[in-house]
Amino acid sequence: MPTALITGASAGLGAEFARQLARRRADLILVARTEETLDALAADLRSEHGVAVEVLVADLAEDAGVERVAARLRDPADPVDLLVNNAGFGLPLQFADNDIADEVRHLRVHVEASMRLMHAALQSMRGRGGRIINVASVAGFISRSTYSACKAWLIGFSRWANAEYSRDGVSVTALCPGFTHTSFHERMGLPVGEEGVPRFMWLNARDVVREGLRDAARGRSVSIPSLRYKALVALTRVLPSSLTSGVARRGRV
Repeated sequence: MPTALITGASAGLGAEFARQLARRRADLILVARTEETLDALAADLRSEHGVAVEVLVADLAEDAGVERVAARLRDPADPVDLLVNNAGFGLPLQFADNDIADEVRHLRVHVEASMRLMHAALQSMRGRGGRIINVASVAGFISRSTYSACKAWLIGFSRWANAEYSRDGVSVTALCPGFTHTSFHERMGLPVGEEGVPRFMWLNARDVVREGLRDAARGRSVSIPSLRYKALVALTRVLPSSLTSGVARRGRV
């Protein structure tokens, strides 16, 4: 059976990736900072689907945590077939008002950790084959503080890596959902219904993950779930950045 390693697996899209992959009979390596939550999810997946689930506790804002996960990805005795770079968190949009230490941690988790884990995975996957999914965002196509900048980097790098390493049997896909109902916004102190985003703009986590896995299997470099967000991204290519950034500021998330 294939083995998938998922970062940020304790909740949200990461936990949904774990559930859908377990239903497909994949063995799992779940990575997050909270051991208790990971253990509970792992026990449920083992019981319900009969798959092997390994728990790996790591803080991807710390060098030691990233290296712990990278070493697991490089392990030739137990190779990983799918890497899902999903770990991340949000900050208030006002960059100048944020603590710069929080901004640096944000950059390290979203960009540096993803890059280092991709590097480790590619060392193992080249020639053998494999898939990498980088959870980015539609925000990567617009101007929306440092979150957008981080996600834009993931999208651009995934596009290049998919073209570069497809000859080695490795696909790299940037999954770019829009607003998705998970615990992501609640952790920022925004209860459901108070995010400042119209109801029709919200996506379901199950649909996002299903479409992301499908597009990764097809070797696509970018996956944008839902027609409404595909249309929105198409508009960003023709509208001036001053307009799209102004619209982006209207939501609180």
